[in-house]
Amino acid sequence: MKRVLCGLAVGTAVAVMAGCGTSGTSSDAASASAAPAAAPAAARVAVGAKAAAPLQSKSGTNTAGRVTFDQQTAGVMVVVAVTGLPPGTSHGFHVHEKGDCSAPDAMSAGGHFNPAGKPHGQMTMPEHHAGDMNNLTADASGNARVQFLMPDVTVGPGPNSVIGKAVIVHKDPDDYRTQPTGNAGGRIACGVVAAS
Repeated sequence: MKRVLCGLAVGTAVAVMAGCGTSGTSSDAASASAAPAAAPAAARVAVGAKAAAPLQSKSGTNTAGRVTFDQQTAGVMVVVAVTGLPPGTSHGFHVHEKGDCSAPDAMSAGGHFNPAGKPHGQMTMPEHHAGDMNNLTADASGNARVQFLMPDVTVGPGPNSVIGKAVIVHKDPDDYRTQPTGNAGGRIACGVVAAS
């Protein structure tokens, strides 16, 4: 009788352990496929979400325009149209941390949008603020039009969202080296980003 009970106990223990191993493996696989550990910010936001920032003149300039943001799979497509710039000049261009353009010099918008605490740099460099964008260059009529993809921001909820932030056009070009501003000078246009 002891042999039978002992055999049953061993058989049951083996079956339970085998079941636990199988269950744990498929559960782990399901968890891994359901929530990838290093998913980019854009992958967690609904593709097609949109936002816009109408740019208002600041610091006594006539600079104005519009910036739109369109969430795509690989990041946010940004489309920029700025008018009233001195012909043939370049200008620093950033997303700033506060959606406040109330000050005449737009200093109410705070510093560059930088949720990851990285150093300032060009958006193509590995280390840069999420809000760092390439300089805008005005044509012979003082207009700047450009579109590009920003992989480090989103349109929608989350820490990297541009909603409720400000877009700033600076007086001077960004040198992409000076910390934390890029030595881009005064703020000549400002717009608050709102969902559209």
